[in-house]
Order: sequence, then C-alpha cells, then structure tokens
Amino acid sequence: MKHTVSSDFFFQLASLIVSIILVHTLYVMVVWPASDALLADQRARQEAGESAELPRSIYIVLKDYEQESEIILAFWAVAIMGLKLHQTMGERRLLRQSLLEVTEGTSILPEDARKFARPLQALPANQREYLLPRALLTALQRFGSTRNIQDAAAAVSNACDVESNRLDSELSLVRYIIWAIPSLGFLGTVRGIGDALGQAQRAVEGDIVGVTVSLGVAFNSTLIALVVSMVIMFLMHQLQLLQERLVLDTQNYCDQNLIYHLQVR
Repeated sequence: MKHTVSSDFFFQLASLIVSIILVHTLYVMVVWPASDALLADQRARQEAGESAELPRSIYIVLKDYEQESEIILAFWAVAIMGLKLHQTMGERRLLRQSLLEVTEGTSILPEDARKFARPLQALPANQREYLLPRALLTALQRFGSTRNIQDAAAAVSNACDVESNRLDSELSLVRYIIWAIPSLGFLGTVRGIGDALGQAQRAVEGDIVGVTVSLGVAFNSTLIALVVSMVIMFLMHQLQLLQERLVLDTQNYCDQNLIYHLQVR
C-alpha cells in the first residue's frame, strides 16, 4: 500500500509538470500568436477610422494567463482521474476470473481456509493489493481462525467499507482542482475589471481597445472556468459511479463465491 501511495504521488507530480509543458507550448505556438494577430488587426482598423469590434475568436477567449492556468488544472485533473479509471478497470477484470476453485455444492470448512488462500497469495504483487483478493483473503483468514461464518461476512463488509472510504478520499485532490478552477476565473474577472477601470480615461478619448480587452479578460476567464469545471465534475461523477459499482460487485462476488460456500460442522 505504501508503494501505491508513493507511485500515486509521483504520478500526480509528473502529470502536473507534463500538463504545464503541453498547455504552455500550445499557447506559445498557437494561441498567443493568433490572438496577437487579431488584436493588432483590430487596433490597425481603429487607427484607420474603421469599426473596431473585438473579434469573436476562440484564441481571444483563451489568450489570458487565467484561462491557461484553468486548462492546465483541467488536464491535471483528467490525468489523475485517468489513473484511477485504469486502476478501477484493472480491478474489475479480476471479477471475471475464478480466483477460488469452487463449484455449486462445494463446502469450505475452516480447515480448508489455508488451501483456498494459497491461490490468492500467489497472485502478482500489484493484483494482491486489489480489493477483491484482499477481501477474499481477509474473510478466509477470519473464518479459519474464528470458525464463524458471520465473522467472515463481516470481514468482507469491513474491507469494502474501508476501500470505499479510501477511493473517496483519493479524489480529494480532484475536488480541490474543481474548486480552484472557478476561483481562478473569479481572479481573472477581478483583474479584468480593475484593468478596464484603469483605462477609462483612454476610452473617453476614443481608444476603447484596451477597455474591451480588459473586459474580455474579466468575462472570458469566468466563461472558461465554468465550462471546464462542469466537464471535470461530470467526469468525476462518472468515475465515482464506476468505483461504487466496483465495491458493490466485489461484495456480491465474495458473497456468492465464498460466504455462500462456508460451512461449519
């Protein structure tokens, strides 16, 4: 379990660095050159006495640092949830395997607990950390030591409850990111409105480009933040649904393939 926690930490750190590099590269090579060209064209038309409306372009909407930070956090959250999804799907694959060699009518006595535990202990190290082998192994060990079927069933239930709490706590960073993205949008709104008020005198003199750009920062940062946070929230709820189903299906697997076959003479 310590190895898993350490691996998750380094993955989160590495995914954040990769997200920063990828998004910043995209901004340097695509977004900022395109937005600068559009703004330069707008200013040139204004100086020529033509109408100078701020162009409606995705590059203008995305060009500010707040939007870049929001997208970086979004990529980071998606990477973290991708790792959790990969782990969840790996655990679900075990549910389709026969980890215990039991058939209809087979009875498992307390003396047989060690025999049935050996295939679980022989699994690869990464699979032994999955919920299903841990729940089955805990139930068999409890049954072998207490010779009580209720204790074995309680062991399965406790293991599933602990796993459910652990899975929920591991999404706390994603919840923080979902909170942080709208907060960055609000900061962009405050900065944009402040910049617009600082350029009010220039707008009175006829130069409205600076004001429109600053107001664009105010509204675009909030727009991107809300859209991105809605997408991340939807993906997180889908991941939570898969994890909850994994815990429930694991408990049902243990009930049908182990608890049902336990017998005490």
